[in-house]
Amino acid sequence: DGRLTFYPGNQTVDLPFINLMKRHGTLFLNAYTNSPICCPSRAAMWSGLFTHLTESWNNFKGLDPDYVTWMDLMAKHGYHTQKYGKLDYTSGHHSVSNRVEAWTRDVDFLLRQEGRPMVNLTGDKKHVRVMEADWRNTDKAVNWIKEEAVNLTEPFVLYLGLNLPHPYPSPYAGENFGSSTFLTSPYWLEKVTYEAIKIPKWSSLSEMHPVDYYSSYTKNCTGEFTKQEVRNIRAFYYAMCAETDAMLGEVISALRDTGLLKNTVVMFTADHGELAMEHRQFYKMSMYEGSSHVPLLVMGPGVKEQQQIRNVVSLVDIYPTMLDIARIPVPQNLSGYSLIPLLRGKAENKVSPSEVPSRPPWVLSEFHGCNVNSSTYMLRTGKWKYIAYSDGRLVLPQLFDLSDDPDELRNVAIKYPVIVHSLDKMLRSVVNYPKVSSLVREYNKQQFISWKQSLGQNYSDVIANLRWHRDWLREPKKYQDAIDKWL
Repeated sequence: DGRLTFYPGNQTVDLPFINLMKRHGTLFLNAYTNSPICCPSRAAMWSGLFTHLTESWNNFKGLDPDYVTWMDLMAKHGYHTQKYGKLDYTSGHHSVSNRVEAWTRDVDFLLRQEGRPMVNLTGDKKHVRVMEADWRNTDKAVNWIKEEAVNLTEPFVLYLGLNLPHPYPSPYAGENFGSSTFLTSPYWLEKVTYEAIKIPKWSSLSEMHPVDYYSSYTKNCTGEFTKQEVRNIRAFYYAMCAETDAMLGEVISALRDTGLLKNTVVMFTADHGELAMEHRQFYKMSMYEGSSHVPLLVMGPGVKEQQQIRNVVSLVDIYPTMLDIARIPVPQNLSGYSLIPLLRGKAENKVSPSEVPSRPPWVLSEFHGCNVNSSTYMLRTGKWKYIAYSDGRLVLPQLFDLSDDPDELRNVAIKYPVIVHSLDKMLRSVVNYPKVSSLVREYNKQQFISWKQSLGQNYSDVIANLRWHRDWLREPKKYQDAIDKWL
């Protein structure tokens, strides 16, 4: 959750290396994902293109493996490139459940797709390396800096992808497990100030926007939760962020120890945030701030220190920024804009038009995957966040005034019809969203039909044992009929 890098992170959890980057670099206060789920978000970041252009509709469908990423271009221009850890931007990954849940979101049924969110404390106060796979990848990156990068004659670019602070799999939740367990050790939990944790306000289930209700139900969050449960989930999430921060620290320390830090640009960001029980949801897949607002901090040569930037930016801006740092010509077809003018401390109005293409005053995020029963489009500009659904008619939009309502508890779309009209017009000038929603619906149906045909007689058994098996097995015929009616 990007807000942790400025507020309320400074109250709830100690993030020393995020704070070091703030002191020695630039912090973006309004950075957003272009799609609040792993694979489509990373596809946007690695391609520099909006989701409706990459057609990365769900966690299974990302970029084609031969797509030219910014790292490919940097390698072509003489950079030594190295990748470790989670990449997750090409097509063909993720579980069968993940795919089928996304494809069937237009079916008229409600089924729990996730395990109920829970916490799990492991080890003792000496147990530092909880997410072992991430630590192994961090060690690889650190060793590469100390043994390889330090001896290179050409410039390098190193990418380290972490899983944390993603919730862990919950084996009790069935096929392929849901990832609904917030896991940490006492060592990290001690970094969290429990008294500072804010318990989010919830609307009643009957007052929720219909898409929010669907999300909350499929995420298994419509039941009763005590304040202590909610506080624990949030505390464990913050502790997982503290462990992530320590991995960032290992990389920064390795650069410092080898003398490379002074001439290396360091960038820290995420593919999406975590709702951590805000709006009666955990996980991502939502345009609410906890899920869509990502961290973005940059430090290094030419980057202004102790600078906080209010301009809205998004992950598609990373592609042109990386090329700009490397002085590689930036392709014209990108959805993003280089952050270099902002990083150098030039306010937008002081940049001459010839120096940089004019950055729009809005960012776009969209979502087409599971846990949400409608394609969703978010335009963030100024104090407004406008969220449109489906074809713009079937589902009512949402409008939030973030200056007056930072917790996004009051949908003011009906109160401000003129602003809704104006923002909807702006959104349609960026993306023909009714057409995109229709394409996604058709894609989902065709994919599901192909998958169903590939299973033959085995179809019923397979679908009954996906992650939603606890609901499905009570009334299999009812849900089977709903699918048949949809098809």
